[in-house]
Amino acid sequence: MQTLSYEAFAGRIDPESLCSGSIFGAIPAEVTEFLLKNGRLIALDAGDTLYRYGESGEKFSVVCEGHIDFYKKHDGQISLTRQVGFGEEVGFVSMIALHERTGDAVAGEAAVVLEISTELFASLHEYYPAEFGILLLNLARDLARSVRKLSNSVVELGTLN
Repeated sequence: MQTLSYEAFAGRIDPESLCSGSIFGAIPAEVTEFLLKNGRLIALDAGDTLYRYGESGEKFSVVCEGHIDFYKKHDGQISLTRQVGFGEEVGFVSMIALHERTGDAVAGEAAVVLEISTELFASLHEYYPAEFGILLLNLARDLARSVRKLSNSVVELGTLN
């Protein structure tokens, strides 16, 4: 795992391409750049751990390249419940619910993520309130899609317990 500068990131990934992902959709380039320059850009190799079960949920990440696998832990069991791809988020639920991580987030392949802390999230609200609203809507939509996929899995298993 390695922190990238904005310049190194921009040399690797076109920042404007992030607008085609679900989290940054309809967000102006100026605001995306604000988040990229003030957030933490992290390059991960396949198998690197972004965060672990029980850690603080004071930030979330948007996948800019590659994918992150989320392994949910519950009652002594662990299961891969999500593969988080380009433009999607991981960790938002813990941040917004003010609880610790409920599983491990591991790079399923080489990946780059943008980590957005609670402080940066608050700054976005302060400096770009309208765009903050759009980002929040995008985050809620992404979360709703995840809930739908997981509930479909429950139906496929045929039981709630």
